[in-house]
Amino acid sequence: MIGARPHFASLGFLLLLAALTPVAPVQAAPLKVFILAGQSNMEGHARIETFDHIGDDPATAPLLARMRGPDGKPAVCDGVWMSYLTGHYDGSANGEGTGRLTAGFGARGDRPTKDGGKIGPEFTFGLIMDAAFEEPVLLIKTAWGGKSLHTDFRPPGAGPYVLNDYQRKLYHGPPGHGVPEDMEKWLAQKKADTGRFYGMMIEHVRRVLADPKRVVPGYDAAQGYELAGFVWLQGFNDLVDGHAYPERGKPGRFDVYGDLLAQFVRDVRKDLAAPTLPFVIGVLGVDGLKAGRDIVEFRKAMAAPAALPEFQSRVVAVETAPFWSEDLGAIDRKHEKVRQMRHFLNSKHKDHANADGHMTEKEKETYVKKYESELISSAEAALWKRGASNAGYHYLGSSKTFALMGQAFADALLRLPTATSGR
Repeated sequence: MIGARPHFASLGFLLLLAALTPVAPVQAAPLKVFILAGQSNMEGHARIETFDHIGDDPATAPLLARMRGPDGKPAVCDGVWMSYLTGHYDGSANGEGTGRLTAGFGARGDRPTKDGGKIGPEFTFGLIMDAAFEEPVLLIKTAWGGKSLHTDFRPPGAGPYVLNDYQRKLYHGPPGHGVPEDMEKWLAQKKADTGRFYGMMIEHVRRVLADPKRVVPGYDAAQGYELAGFVWLQGFNDLVDGHAYPERGKPGRFDVYGDLLAQFVRDVRKDLAAPTLPFVIGVLGVDGLKAGRDIVEFRKAMAAPAALPEFQSRVVAVETAPFWSEDLGAIDRKHEKVRQMRHFLNSKHKDHANADGHMTEKEKETYVKKYESELISSAEAALWKRGASNAGYHYLGSSKTFALMGQAFADALLRLPTATSGR
């Protein structure tokens, strides 16, 4: 018995050692694959420095706790991996960022493989999915800034880009004010651009799924993967295109967008051999619940595909306007007044202090600074610095807004019937 003690002690030590040794997660079910696509807001322009603002609100403080690890740094998901294709807005300098999901997979611009210090909706989306599934999760994200659905992401089933009646009439006039200098050259470029980013998106998804182990080290080919959902967040470039969508202020102005988006869903499902792929449409929410008429009309067009009978229970529109920060938005409107004042002084506007052009650059800047300090309180300036990091069309670069969007997209997909496509 005395001689047996070292044996048992050694066994206990080995068991303890084994328990403390990291082990690659075992894939006991198909890898869950989610695709996230769109333009600059899917890229995500919320800087990590705005995270603290999330904790100021008792309603979102628990979400911030999930976004940070015990050390206070952004959490790193144990079971979620990223493949992120992005690059310059013109499609050049494309590259793939990969790794376990954490903060930093937001907008990266010309450095697609480098942590950009920002988040989009992917961060909290992945955190929710990590908690929801025991099996590993793969997020495939493709996003570029400044992209339209009518051209760049135009789905193949929509056919070629065709000038509408307004454009055909306008473009017969003299160049300028949006009229191309060389129509033949413009039309040729339009043809080359049409569907280009849709093609890059599909190509990248296929490439990743051809060898998931390249991105997810523990991928088990015997278990395979399941295409579990798609999230679309885009729209601002279509919203502001007065040529593709003329008749400002009129109901139904953006109906064509809704038709294109419905075809986009059909074509994505067809091209990925996933006929029942669950789909979330992130409805454009800039300017929040007090948005103007055109934005409201655009939101209707974005949400419309979810109401089509063919998409019932498998396509859902998630409104993002409720996640817009009204407090930060009010400050942003004041910043716009400051920008206008600077413009008026530089243009010698007759209703402002530099009407006769007598002010030096230093005097103009002093005037603008005084105007800004009187318009924006020190408390508002501090709140802006704490919670915002970009312009209104990027949801003010608010990590609180993007975190809430990502959570809402994940929750919506989890409520939909799961897909059955995969390999």
